[in-house]
Amino acid sequence: MQTAVIRKAHFNAAHRLAHRDWSDEKNKAVFGLCANPLYHGHNYELDVRVSGEVDRETGMLIDMKDLKSLIFREVETYFDHKNLNLEVAEFCEPDHEGRYLIPTAENICRVIHDRLRPHLSQELMLMIRLYETPRNIVEYPA
Repeated sequence: MQTAVIRKAHFNAAHRLAHRDWSDEKNKAVFGLCANPLYHGHNYELDVRVSGEVDRETGMLIDMKDLKSLIFREVETYFDHKNLNLEVAEFCEPDHEGRYLIPTAENICRVIHDRLRPHLSQELMLMIRLYETPRNIVEYPA
């Protein structure tokens, strides 16, 4: 029978929603206040949901202290008190096609997933729920 465990975490970060090839006027028209050239910040809340089969010997799906350490290393220390546009590689360096990833909640959520996924057993499912605000929530995968 499938079981899920959820570990909560949080980090604070600043960002600006802006396409680098667009004018400030177009960015403001598309992203509104979030396109502020001086950035803005959020207190992000995070749910990391791991699901799968419980190990019959240990009675655990995953050791929660290992999950806590993984999230601390790969998410909290990586994102906390950073300007995502300027300090986080996924958003400040171009991809192999020369494009820059905009640090939207959707993209941040996917980056978190992609940072955690390689460190978990392939038999385990991973879902990330990111709260940018109490009313703006993203899940990946959906």
